[in-house]
Parts: sequence; C-alpha cells; structure tokens
Amino acid sequence: MIDITFHSAALNRDMPYRAIIPATIAANQKLPVLYLLHGGGGGFRDWSNYSDVAAYAERGLILIMPEGNSSYYTNSADRPQDRYEDYIVRDLIFDVEQRFPAASDHTHRAIAGVSMGGFGAVVLALKHPNLFFFAGGLSSALDVPSRPFSIKRIGQYRQHASIFGPWGSQSRRASDPFVLVRSADPAQSPYLFLTCGDLEGLLPTHHRLAAILQARHFRYEFHTVSGGHDWNQWNREVPDLMKSIISHLKAH
Repeated sequence: MIDITFHSAALNRDMPYRAIIPATIAANQKLPVLYLLHGGGGGFRDWSNYSDVAAYAERGLILIMPEGNSSYYTNSADRPQDRYEDYIVRDLIFDVEQRFPAASDHTHRAIAGVSMGGFGAVVLALKHPNLFFFAGGLSSALDVPSRPFSIKRIGQYRQHASIFGPWGSQSRRASDPFVLVRSADPAQSPYLFLTCGDLEGLLPTHHRLAAILQARHFRYEFHTVSGGHDWNQWNREVPDLMKSIISHLKAH
C-alpha cells in the first residue's frame, strides 16, 4: 500500500491517492487497474479503511483510490478550478500508468464507487467508454442531477447547483445518468454492476435506471441487497463486485 501525491493539471493543485499493488509482479507484466471512488463526506483512504477490498490486489489487480472531495467527480459548472472529471480521466490515469505496471488498454481498466463515488463511476464510464470496460456502483446517488428543489435540503441543492449548474441546464443533462443511458450506444458501453440496499431511499431510482438498461439491451447486472446506506452493507457486496470485475477484465 502506497500513498501518492501528484500534481493535477486540471485542478492546478497537488492531489493524493492510495495505491494497493500485488506484493510480487513478474518482470514486464502489465496488470488490470481498478479505480475506487469514495462517497460524499469521505476521502481517499475509505475503501482500504472500511472494506476488505485490499485483499484482491493479490488476485493480480492494481487498486487506485483517488481523493474526490465533494465533487461528484464532475467538472464544476461554477468553479473552473474544480475540473474533477478531467482530473480523473486525464491526470490520474496518466500518473498511474507512468508510475505502476498498469495495462493501458480500456479492456483492463475498471472503475467503481459507493454513493457519490458510484455516481462518479457510472457517469465517467458512460461518458468515456474508450477508457473503462467495467463500472460498478454500490448505492449510487444516480438521481442527484435530477433532484428537484427542496427547501428542506437547500444547502444540498446549492451545493449540487454549483457542481451541475442550474436546474434543467445542459451542464446538468451532460452528467445525468438517465440522459446518458438513453443516448449511449449499448454495444460500446461498459459493463455495469449496480447494487442498492432494500432500506435505501435510492432504491426506486435504481429500479428506474435498470428498466432503461434492460429495455436498451445494455450489458449489466442489478442486485437489491439487504441493508442501508453504509459500509456494513457495501463491504458485504465487495466479493460479488470483485468477482464480476475480475471475470470481465480477465476475459480480455
């Protein structure tokens, strides 16, 4: 396990990420890479601190856990200095592939996340199918760009507006998973692995998205699992997530 700090041109500042790599790697071997995105209010150490995912590096994977702050991994509509999408898809991937024995073709690159990170994984992979072969989302906040104004959640609404832009704007539509799955080519899109707990308010949103994925013949799987919106539930889903990732990446 190594913590790296590198300079992101997109954000114009230094950013940290955690890497977990196998203890032994054969000479000239290039390994598949899994990018793991944390949720809102979390940080780049979350996946290694709260889940058992680190053990899967020994299955021949490089695990990369970037810092995403509260960005939804999106280029901010209001703050030009917060280009978090560009930071992930350009700067981070470039740094990882310069620094580690990482395979550089998209068939050996996966991305997954929890909550805000699940949203980021799904949206980034749908926007950049040439970069990611697989996207996994656990309890993904898929409805955030389309959430209506609520006086009860005015702080959250303002935060989302600064990231995604005004209600109904093109910048909101550009990062809305529902818009993306209606316009993407299913044959060119990444494999999608989605789960949501049966105690979560996000469950109806997941059913809506899964219905579109099925109707448009995406390659995907969706599981309703037991539990709420927390690491207890997410960690129980890690074995199924990793089994699916490894089977899809190793098949190519």
